[in-house]
Amino acid sequence: MTLQGKKALVTGAASGIGRATAIRFAAEGATVTIGDRNEAGLHETAAMMASLPIIQPFDAVDSASCRRLVEVAAADGLDVVCNISGILKWGRSEDFAVADFEQVMQINTVSVFAIIQAALPHLIQSRGTVINTASAAGLVGIAYTVAYAASKHAVVGLTKSLALEYAAAGVRFNAICPGQVDTPMVQQTAFPEGIDMALLMRSAPKLLNGSCDPAEIADLFAFLASDKATKITGATISIDGGQVAG
Repeated sequence: MTLQGKKALVTGAASGIGRATAIRFAAEGATVTIGDRNEAGLHETAAMMASLPIIQPFDAVDSASCRRLVEVAAADGLDVVCNISGILKWGRSEDFAVADFEQVMQINTVSVFAIIQAALPHLIQSRGTVINTASAAGLVGIAYTVAYAASKHAVVGLTKSLALEYAAAGVRFNAICPGQVDTPMVQQTAFPEGIDMALLMRSAPKLLNGSCDPAEIADLFAFLASDKATKITGATISIDGGQVAG
């Protein structure tokens, strides 16, 4: 598998899945633009990559910043967009602030649409591909993640709708649905008091050692971006240790 000659944009690249994906794409020969609000983290990622990326800090809360990121990434063409930036907030729904709900939707869903919309003219020209990050929580409900689950269900719907709309133009759209992944976003999560842990653990991975490493998710991003996946579009691909199997 090779991404030699492809021009890729990877968001959320300061850590976790985004960092692993940027590293993998560079190792496969892609020219990579990396984006995140954490500029220091972007420079750390760049130091781990096989080739020097274009570094463009951006704020997923600001749609103008999303469009500027695409403008920089597409200066010499654009073949692949990997939407990985995201935020997770837990909470009992009766206590969950509307402002927090709006923030999660903006970062996890609205910014994804803003980036795709800005990238579409370039992707139509290159017959490129978009790989979105949904979640196991985009396929099933998970207690205490009302905003996150809603945002990731929306990413699934967005992905499938765009796959249909732009199939005739040769642009592919797919969504990866990770389960539990060892990332800073998960490591820094504090569960709220008063939750039913037994209810929550129904959504745990079922496979022994079912938690994923970010590099394993990056492998799937690289496959979907490659020429081996030219017939895959509109797909939601789970990599979750059997989390949503039943």
